[in-house]
Amino acid sequence: MKKSIYPVYQLLTAFIVATLFLPLTSCTEQPVQQMYYEIKIFNIPQPGQAERVDKYLKEAFIPAMHRAGITKVGVFKPIEADTALFGKMVFVFIPYQTSDHYISVPGVLEQDPDYQQAGKDFIDAPYDNPPFARYESIFLKAFKNMPHFRPPSYTTPPEERIYELRSYESPTLAKAAKKIEMFNEGGEIAIFEKLGFNAAFYGQVIAGSHMPNLMYMTTFADMKSHDEHWEAFRNSPDWKALSAKEEYKNVTSKTRPFFLLHPADYSDF
Repeated sequence: MKKSIYPVYQLLTAFIVATLFLPLTSCTEQPVQQMYYEIKIFNIPQPGQAERVDKYLKEAFIPAMHRAGITKVGVFKPIEADTALFGKMVFVFIPYQTSDHYISVPGVLEQDPDYQQAGKDFIDAPYDNPPFARYESIFLKAFKNMPHFRPPSYTTPPEERIYELRSYESPTLAKAAKKIEMFNEGGEIAIFEKLGFNAAFYGQVIAGSHMPNLMYMTTFADMKSHDEHWEAFRNSPDWKALSAKEEYKNVTSKTRPFFLLHPADYSDF
């Protein structure tokens, strides 16, 4: 009697289907690529410098960054109540998909004629009348539990929104790694998420002036919302339990002043 060939076809079909799905399974198991961030902080102590920085950022820098593939650039200024910093600093946040993207951007700007023309008064300002005193550039890598920048969305006017930038310094490299673990595996990010802090990013500083440290930004519709959220955080049983763990003791040695910021009216978020 002639044997049926259908079982052979069935086996072959099963093998092909399984093979086709192998790459898909492998891809889904790959870790999500973490973004990189740059924070530029312009020091503008002289009258008129703020307007010149605004003009450069609005008309030259941000449009050029958009052309370079960066769709969201944030510009922030200290709130009016911060009399020590108000009118004296401008913060610029730039998210990059990869570190190579960050490295390539200065070359892209050099070859961008529209940027060079629009930013000429800023880039080539007179030596005795500069548009800023100095600026600092901080480079960060996103935390694995929030690997991508997430721009907030509010209906309140920009001058009412509060974006809070925090920096936590650690006494040693080991303690710094432990503080980052506290955010990730420890669940600190999860607590912020649960309480609706609308964080824009969390990042480990990999080049900056206060290392080892991490920085992050939480955002709020207005100051009332800011105060209510932090009150809820301080009273959170989850936070009290996490902060009481022995393994996370002394993971920070200094907390830099918390910058309470408004977004500029031309900021992308």
